[in-house]
Amino acid sequence: MKHEHKYDTSGKRICCSLEEKIDLASSPPELLSSHDEHNEHAGHDHFSDDHESHDDEHNHEDFGKAPAIISFVLLMLGLALDHIIPNEFFEGYIRLAWYIAAYLPVAYAVIREAIEALGKGEIFTEFFLMSIATLGAFAIGEYPEGVAVMLFYAVGELFQSAAVKRAKNNITALLDVRPKIASVFRANQYSTVDPNEVQIGEIIQVKVGEKIPLDGTLISKKAMVDTAAITGESKPLVIDKNENLLAGSINLSEVIEIEVTKVFKDSSISRILELVQNATAKKAKTELLIRRLAKIYTPIVVYIAIAICVLPYFFVDAYVFSDWLYRALIFLVISCPCALVISIPLGYFGGLGAASKNGILFKGATYMDQITEMNTLVMDKTGTVTKGVFEISTIQTEGNISEKVFMDVLLAVESKSTHPIAKAIMKYGEYQKQAINVKEIAGKGLIATVDGKKVLVGNKKLLASNNVSTPSSIDGIVETIVLMAIDGEYKGYVTVSDQLKEDALEFVNDLPQYGFTNVVMLSGDKNSITQSVAKELGITNAKGDLLPEDKLIEVESLKSKGHKVLFIGDGVNDAPVLAASDVGVAMGAMGSDVAIETADIIIQNDQPSKVIMGIKISKATKGIIWQNIYLAFGVKILVLVLGAMGMATMWQAVFADVGVALLAILNAVRLQKMSY
Repeated sequence: MKHEHKYDTSGKRICCSLEEKIDLASSPPELLSSHDEHNEHAGHDHFSDDHESHDDEHNHEDFGKAPAIISFVLLMLGLALDHIIPNEFFEGYIRLAWYIAAYLPVAYAVIREAIEALGKGEIFTEFFLMSIATLGAFAIGEYPEGVAVMLFYAVGELFQSAAVKRAKNNITALLDVRPKIASVFRANQYSTVDPNEVQIGEIIQVKVGEKIPLDGTLISKKAMVDTAAITGESKPLVIDKNENLLAGSINLSEVIEIEVTKVFKDSSISRILELVQNATAKKAKTELLIRRLAKIYTPIVVYIAIAICVLPYFFVDAYVFSDWLYRALIFLVISCPCALVISIPLGYFGGLGAASKNGILFKGATYMDQITEMNTLVMDKTGTVTKGVFEISTIQTEGNISEKVFMDVLLAVESKSTHPIAKAIMKYGEYQKQAINVKEIAGKGLIATVDGKKVLVGNKKLLASNNVSTPSSIDGIVETIVLMAIDGEYKGYVTVSDQLKEDALEFVNDLPQYGFTNVVMLSGDKNSITQSVAKELGITNAKGDLLPEDKLIEVESLKSKGHKVLFIGDGVNDAPVLAASDVGVAMGAMGSDVAIETADIIIQNDQPSKVIMGIKISKATKGIIWQNIYLAFGVKILVLVLGAMGMATMWQAVFADVGVALLAILNAVRLQKMSY
């Protein structure tokens, strides 16, 4: 059974120690297999913390367009008969029956929900409030207003349903991305099967234009894939043999073969979908606060409404029950905190959707709040701000040898080695010469013969042991250096180093304007290299030669001094620090089970600038949510006061409730259209 995390009322996890977070096995459940199954439930209960969002409790299909249209037409005809073309027959029971006919299509679902809620002991629900308010309006003869309140409420539900569906567009897109079939090699031929039936180690074939159904390793020589749906990266990627491919990517070049490395339910696209689906379970503090306030606020307003209706009898000489009941009904209509409880989870869901669309996965709305409060950023080096792939960074020749000849000889010798540095050098390009009699000297380098000449390729120790002197200028080079000598004469060197990511410098430069006053680089790489990269990025606080436990100590030390730490790492070696930091961000880590479990935010590609984008989306989300809170409270308080003074009508109460809710919904939907 999948472990379910537990959270306190502030949204803080109260289970799983640091060790448990790191060691917990990741075993995601079977995900939903169809759009209909995913969208089967669409309802809400404003007053329960047990539900993940506003759409968990009743079915929006009950508030279909047809009932609303029927009620609207009958209401308009009734108002016309009342005010424009008065008719003697439209009185008494005929008029009452007409408005009841207009009322029932939209009221039936609400009254049914109210009765069901009462059966569960839930009194202060919006259904009960709307039912009492509208039936009360009928009781005092305000038939059109009773119909209007329920009609506008139904229309509000339709708008809410549309807004929720819009907010879920990104999840729907992910469902569309998940391939439905896989072509697997069995019994000496390729057969089409359900991806769930394919096992690890089997070979699948993907044709041009098809989606890759499962994560795997490329067997073919090369592939070009579109990973936009997975990583948010618009530029096609070129994948070489033995490199990993993610499910949901689209094959763009030629027919390719892939060895499956993960079953369908563990594939990257299924993990992404699970994360987004479960994200709203971790409610932000703002949402939890409003839910708690709603539980207190609504009963208080109901009791005040009763007091408004009853108490004046003892203090007002010309007491008219219907007048004071009307004021109380206005209070009941206004008391439902729809605008707040609808728009806040919808706002967070919109923010989570906007982030996932851009390749940023928040594992909960609470982390959208937290990331905007961080003031210290701690980052790993390799794979975070550097590409994690070694390349030749410098070529320096000595004497009368040209760079072309120098590299031709160097490549010929290095082609005989399997060392990682040799592989990095071989990425330089083609070569013409051939090396023979190649001998590898452990810890030093290679000795070979090229064009009848003795060639030394390696470090300073190799050249010194063969009586070849080297210039003192190379001693200060911090990158990995490969020297070459021909027939006892020093000919130059190449340096091999990890390359900065294209957006790394811009990312670091942007950090101060988003509240980060302290930036720290912690790396397991050599301290000299770490300091060099940090200097290039303008980071003054950097430490190298660190083990994972050393990084953990550093982060814990920062936290103990009051720093709010956001850590960015590659998600594998950095798992302990990801778990211990206030907010942990894993870079390009959809293939890592440990990263998915321990990180709070997952960047699906390798761009550190996506962290800044995540902060921008989080700030925009918080801004819109607080706009909705101010709008809802402001308008409701105003109409509550006017209602108590007898200066507000039922129509104004409807606007204060349903109208403000619609405005809040439309405001929250803006998150999907914003550019970040």
